[in-house]
Formats: sequence, C-alpha cells, structure tokens
Amino acid sequence: MTGVLTGCGLPLVSPGAGARAPHVSTRVEAATPSGGPTTTSTTRTPPLTPAQVRAAVSALATLPVKGRAPKTGYSRAAFGPAWTDDVDVALGHNGCDTRNDILRRDLAAERLKPGTHGCVVLAGVLADPYTARSITFTRGRDTSSRVQIDHVVALGDAWVKGAQQLTAAQRATLANDPLNLLAVDGPTNSAKRDADAASWLPPNKAFRCAYVARQVAVKQRYRLWVTASEAAQIARILAGCATAR
Repeated sequence: MTGVLTGCGLPLVSPGAGARAPHVSTRVEAATPSGGPTTTSTTRTPPLTPAQVRAAVSALATLPVKGRAPKTGYSRAAFGPAWTDDVDVALGHNGCDTRNDILRRDLAAERLKPGTHGCVVLAGVLADPYTARSITFTRGRDTSSRVQIDHVVALGDAWVKGAQQLTAAQRATLANDPLNLLAVDGPTNSAKRDADAASWLPPNKAFRCAYVARQVAVKQRYRLWVTASEAAQIARILAGCATAR
C-alpha cells in the first residue's frame, strides 16, 4: 500500500520503514532579519489515480471492523518520547528529531540552522494540504506552532483501535513513522484532535482522497482496526475519488 501512495500527494521518504538513512544537509544559512521567506509555494496535491484508489479500497477491505476499545491508560507517553529519533523506521537514527525531519521533507524554501548538522529548520513555506493555503513558517516560541506535525491516524484514535496491544517499541515507531506524519496548519490540526475519518476530514476537499488513503495505509501497516462508521466514510470518499480528477 505504501508504494501505491508514492507520488499521489502523500509525501513519503526513501528508503522504506526500518531503514536507517542518514540526513544529508542540502541548505544551511544564517537567519535573516525578516525571519523567513515570503514566497508562495506552488506545490499542488495531485489526485489519486484509479489504480491507487483501487489499492486503497482493497486495503480498506483487509482492516477489521470493530467498536472502540476503552481509552483507559492512554497517554502521549505510551507512544514514547515525543519526536524521538531512536526508532527503526525511515529517517530514524539519522541524528535529527522527527519533527525537524518532517519539516525538512514538507516545507519548500527551507533554511536550516547552522551548527545543527542540517537538522533544525529555521524557516520555510508550507503548501498546507489541509487548508490549501500557503503558510510561512518561522521557528520561534510564538511562531513555531503555526505549522504543526499531524499524526494522520491520531494517537488517541490508534490507542482505542489496537495500538494498546502493540509493544512500546511498535507504538514509538507508529508515532514517528513518516507515513503517519504531515506538516500542516497548526489551528486546523488542533481542531482535529483525536478524531477519525468518521468525525473529521480536512477542510480542503481536494485532499480528502489522499488523506483517507493514507489513514488506511497506516492502519494496515500497524494492524489497527476501523469502526463501522469510519469504514463507511472512507469507502464513500474513495468511491468518489476516481471521478474527482
């Protein structure tokens, strides 16, 4: 399923999960007085192809359909230290924390902080998939939250749909897997909270096909389940994807 998602508006990384790929810095500059670029990204979300839609539909059919388990025992700490690099997944063990890995992957015109081995992102421009807006990111106490890293399958949702049965190492991998992470508009991510596809979808309708396909891919990879209403919502969206091109 992961291979099918490549190139359909779902930024992934290479090599695949479990590989240890060192980060190679491509751009390191000192901060400018303006605090970051002001250019507008022209990145657009390409639609899923019919083959990709069929693959997502097939993957959805493999997911168990169950009710939610109790949320007892859930905490962010159950998924390991936030943005740990100590995971056996793509971009793991590369010397950079996961948040900065995803910022480097998803931002355009990014500037990196000198002396951080190409890890820390100072500024960049996000073509936000959730709102279809261009957002200028500037690292800082009062500005960093404008761009947040979303768990496409929210950790609270994962917990009540099978993640509590995973090992601690598997949960940390889920929380730091680039397949499950997107840089997005901060307020929109905050509004999503722990919602699944049955109760929350990106405001940008053009991204909904890619969004639910990615959720299916994550749940399939980590053997999580879906509720009946969630499965029905995903199936409904996928049914309209091939014709919404």
